[in-house]
Amino acid sequence: MENVKTLPIDVQTSKLVDWLVDRRHCSLKWQSAVMSIREKINTSIQDMPENEEIKQLLSGSYIHYFHCLRIVEILRGTEASSKNIFGRYSSQRMKDWQEIISLYEADNAYLAEVASLLSRSVSYEGPALRKQVAKAQQLQQDLSRREMECQSGAADLRERFYSACKQYGITGENVARELQALVKDLPVVLGEVGKDAANLEEQILLYTAFTNFVCEWSEEVLPMLRYVQQKGNTTFYEWRTGMSPTVIERPVMEEAPPDTVTEETIDWGNLGSGTGTEAQDGSFGVTVEDGVDWGISLEPASEDTGGDGIDWGGSETAPIEIEIVDTGTDCPEGVARGGDALSILETSQTRSQFIDELMELEVFLTQRLSEMGEEADVVAMSQFQMAPSVIQEQTRTHVQEMLAEVRHLLARLTTLQMQHLFMIQASPRYVERVSEVLRQKLKQADILVLKRATLAENRQSALEEQAKLEPRIDLLSARTKELQKLIEADISKRYNDRPVNLMGVNI
Repeated sequence: MENVKTLPIDVQTSKLVDWLVDRRHCSLKWQSAVMSIREKINTSIQDMPENEEIKQLLSGSYIHYFHCLRIVEILRGTEASSKNIFGRYSSQRMKDWQEIISLYEADNAYLAEVASLLSRSVSYEGPALRKQVAKAQQLQQDLSRREMECQSGAADLRERFYSACKQYGITGENVARELQALVKDLPVVLGEVGKDAANLEEQILLYTAFTNFVCEWSEEVLPMLRYVQQKGNTTFYEWRTGMSPTVIERPVMEEAPPDTVTEETIDWGNLGSGTGTEAQDGSFGVTVEDGVDWGISLEPASEDTGGDGIDWGGSETAPIEIEIVDTGTDCPEGVARGGDALSILETSQTRSQFIDELMELEVFLTQRLSEMGEEADVVAMSQFQMAPSVIQEQTRTHVQEMLAEVRHLLARLTTLQMQHLFMIQASPRYVERVSEVLRQKLKQADILVLKRATLAENRQSALEEQAKLEPRIDLLSARTKELQKLIEADISKRYNDRPVNLMGVNI
């Protein structure tokens, strides 16, 4: 018998109310009784004395039976002067709260109510608050990650901007004007190419002798290359007419306006003022205005500069329209104006012919070098016995040197920077397009910077929300543990002070 008294009573908190009803500690209709008691409590709290502890009991908490007991204890002190000669209180306040306690104790309605409060705190309120805290923490992590993405994205866009500027040979402070400034130096660069072409005399003579010997070719080979080798990079007028101009009036390029990137010119797009509904695809809401495909590639050209591998700045799907300046055919004799005033290598038609002939010469020397590397047989030796001396005297090392000179000259004309310079000179609209493409990267970087600031604000809001929820969890946990002890002690009295354990109480 003694052992039974010491055995603990374990009750699952989620089933506590049913356990009390099943053992007839509480009535099955306890909820109806509690509803009428709640009405009397709501009426009674309207008239309470000025007491700090009572204010704390009534502030923001659900008033249950044990609170009412404490209120009555306080009222015994504040309402002591209202006792009559029979020792009873004449204060209406005391009478109201004593009646509430009596109603609570009838059929132990109070025990069912506090058991229900405990079960609700453990099963619903606590998990709900913790879920909100976890959601706030997850949101902070997501926003922090996206902040880093915006920061790295903005840095990447700026890096791409300066990398593209480097390909053009500009600093990026004023793109349009810097591009036009590069074109001013183009005639000097091409003039140097024309001077260096004079060193190709031996290659041209070898190619001419070889074609005449092998194919009995009667027509002139490499006419444009031969012309530049002999006369240099003359004006288009001189190449067309055969006469040197007395007056040269080069076309004047209108100076581009300064770059003005302001907030008014930036389409900020949808920065996502919300905290959890923005796109997760890494696009950051940044789009190029009007979906324009400028058709300009800023990627480096292929290393293979031979044959048809040269990309002159456009693409097969979206070619760039180039406005060619009309040749001034109506000018007075001796006056080179407009397109006639440009040099051969500045004019797209003659420059293309010059590059084609350079490639033709490169292919010939490459093939000749390959043939000379093979072991000559008797037939091959007999074929070149009657060849001119310029062919027979060539060595493989010397042909390699001649090929290197041709390739060096060809590479100078086909670099990515030179291609862009030719496009800028041929089409003023190209400058506008390149400037817009480059500035768009800076605009997008600014959008990401602003978006990062918005995400930081949202993350701070989530942090503040978490800071508000955590004290509520601590308060709920303290009240739950207190209520747990009161219920365990009340049930223990009903079973001869046997220990009672309410299981599953965890906030």
